[in-house]
Amino acid sequence: MTTFDNREKGFENKFAHDQDLKFKAESRRNKLLAEWAGAKLGITGPALEDYIKAVRKADLAEKGDDDVLRKVKQDFADKGVTVTDTEIRQAMNQFLAKAVTDIEAGI
Repeated sequence: MTTFDNREKGFENKFAHDQDLKFKAESRRNKLLAEWAGAKLGITGPALEDYIKAVRKADLAEKGDDDVLRKVKQDFADKGVTVTDTEIRQAMNQFLAKAVTDIEAGI
């Protein structure tokens, strides 16, 4: 193998690692977001576990975070809970930061 081949393989490995970290962090963020939203919606017990799965599944609908935002926003609207898009996005950002920190710490 040439030096170029080694560098290319290194970049491919880093890309794969970064994508894996991103997926794990977003999945963990969605769990934390669902727990936060669930508390505001009065969801507990097994219903909360189902809600967490639903929020995680919503993230697969399209690329980006808008699908998760829409789902949580609609759930709040359906229950008559007033939460702004800004509050939801702030929660998403905080939970993503926590998820990355936890993953890097091995938690």
